[in-house]
Amino acid sequence: MTEALLSVSGLTKSYGALRACDTVALDIAEGELHAVIGPNGAGKTTLIGQLAGELRPDSGRVMFAGQDITHREAHRRATLGLARSFQITSVLPRFSALDNVALAVQAQAGGSFGFWSRARAAASLREAAPPCLKRVGFAARADTPAGALAHGEQRQLELAMALASEPRLLLLDEPTAGMGREDSARMVELLSVLKGRIAMLLIEHDMDAVFALADRISVMVGGQVIACDTPEAIRKNAAVRRAYLGEDEASLDGGAA
Repeated sequence: MTEALLSVSGLTKSYGALRACDTVALDIAEGELHAVIGPNGAGKTTLIGQLAGELRPDSGRVMFAGQDITHREAHRRATLGLARSFQITSVLPRFSALDNVALAVQAQAGGSFGFWSRARAAASLREAAPPCLKRVGFAARADTPAGALAHGEQRQLELAMALASEPRLLLLDEPTAGMGREDSARMVELLSVLKGRIAMLLIEHDMDAVFALADRISVMVGGQVIACDTPEAIRKNAAVRRAYLGEDEASLDGGAA
């Protein structure tokens, strides 16, 4: 493994008596696709919130590209190359697909949404936004209002918006959530094309997607990482199978999550 792009050590976050993250440690190399899986309530969303800078950890450290970002605000992490997608789609429905991506470009550049009427005509935005749509196979839908897009298409658009910041690491929170089989397969294909070019941390309940994409998998249970290994080793890990017993164990053998 090459030197880690992201390195997390001792990350802890509690809500009253509930310890959602308990001394979590993990690392992600340049270009690696690292999946985090676990039963409901395992602490996965709390983890990604701390990595994105939306939640302040109680203790521990987050290093990114050689810098300590543990207490750095979310927007400052974005300028270093951290981008995140959300479990719930966060596009602007009344704007076109192209306008949504242009807004993401503008935000990365530090522009103000209050000057959008001027910014949408800026040459820099016109030039930067279309390639992001093309990367997710969405060039033909550039002028379509985001609200008129199907759910799976909105998730593709959100991915294009995340790519607009030219990230070094994408934090992906259940990118196939709510998708049918065809849309989910399309998203897996898009992520497989990006794999190796951009590091990704993937939180996902669809085990077919996880095992198709991941270089390594970390398994969280009760706020702790109980295993981190290759997909094949995770599939055979007895502790992991026990953790999924009664909920998702069959999914580790390729069944539906």
